[in-house]
Amino acid sequence: MFKIMLVCALAALVAANENADVVRLVSEVNPDGFRIESALSDGSAQEATGDVHGNIHGSFEWVSKEGEHIRVQYVADENGYQPQSDILPTPPPVPEAISRALQWIATHPSKDAH
Repeated sequence: MFKIMLVCALAALVAANENADVVRLVSEVNPDGFRIESALSDGSAQEATGDVHGNIHGSFEWVSKEGEHIRVQYVADENGYQPQSDILPTPPPVPEAISRALQWIATHPSKDAH
């Protein structure tokens, strides 16, 4: 399973930019997990480590068409895929009135909730 994932990930990186050369490739599959790393000459790269329980920690990065360095770090475990990056959208802040209302509800439980 891990080898298939590695081959697919590397193929995707290479296919994304056919003019880039592979400058680093590490593939370790052990009984207790795996580690992969790859980097292309255009600045694209990925790395990931995983354990026997299916938990994966990794990152991938590239340089956008505008010249901005983009990096996404992630964890994939029993809680699902959890990416973190400055490029990901974030929810707007909770309005002050709603925040106060939620605080009031939390400190004044309903009398019917026995």
